[in-house]
Amino acid sequence: MPESLPDPVDLDLRLVRCFTAVAEYRHFGRAAQAQHTTQPSLSRQIRRLEHQLSARLIDRSPQGSRLTQAGETFLPLAKKLLRSANQAVTATQAAAQPSRITIGYLSGLIVTPAVRELRHRHPDADVHVQHIGWDDPRTVLFEYRADAVVTRLPFPTDGLRVTILYDEPRSLLIPTEHRLAGKKSVTLGDITGEPMLRVKDFAAEWHTFWRAEPRPDGRPVPDGAYVDNIEDKFEAVASGQAVVIVPSGIGGLRPDLTLVPLEDIEPSRVVLATRARDHNRVLAAFTKHAQTHITGPGSTGQAR
Repeated sequence: MPESLPDPVDLDLRLVRCFTAVAEYRHFGRAAQAQHTTQPSLSRQIRRLEHQLSARLIDRSPQGSRLTQAGETFLPLAKKLLRSANQAVTATQAAAQPSRITIGYLSGLIVTPAVRELRHRHPDADVHVQHIGWDDPRTVLFEYRADAVVTRLPFPTDGLRVTILYDEPRSLLIPTEHRLAGKKSVTLGDITGEPMLRVKDFAAEWHTFWRAEPRPDGRPVPDGAYVDNIEDKFEAVASGQAVVIVPSGIGGLRPDLTLVPLEDIEPSRVVLATRARDHNRVLAAFTKHAQTHITGPGSTGQAR
């Protein structure tokens, strides 16, 4: 006889979402405010979830709320469950709306000419454009928040279709008073010993590429400022806490910062990334237009 399976537990995702809110704030009052509900209502929903799971998830006290061992175990699974549910909804909606496409882009990369061409040739398409962070391309794609992303390597590309659009030289970003400011170009040897920026929670391969590790002379690269996000790089560099290697086409420089081209270093690659299994006709058209119109600074293919 086949092995009998346990009776399924019918989890209410609204209750799971309430639990993750309390786990984040560790306070019922603040979690209730974030969920736009009342504290008594939130407490009742948590008790309902605990009843469904037959486990106490949160210990309450006047000082706040603390997850039990069961709650600590359930939290990462709850977050995964909510992500999976969201992906199921968005993937189904994407399949049901094949003429809809969302295009993500990284700061400093202009997608307008390709988007304009797509809208011109496919007036029936529902085209949306949104900015994404440096560390987000895979997450944005696999959570179906975007269908195509124009970004820069390196990042993990398994499960993705990656189209190289153009190569972009890299430069050293330094204060205008730095010893190397004003030079026509520099080499990695010129910046030996210079502390380099690190960004919290960014992948090791990202740091390896943008810190140019390992160096040809084998010397370790000193750590400079350690920032929470890439946008803080300007302040860290301007205050002398680090130097940083950036794409030469980066925009939005402060007047107290300058770029110096790096000679002996491979360029950054600007790419279009999509989910490997997507076969949307509008997505295929945008890939074609991106290859034609997103071709780098100074090219006639990209308006600036």
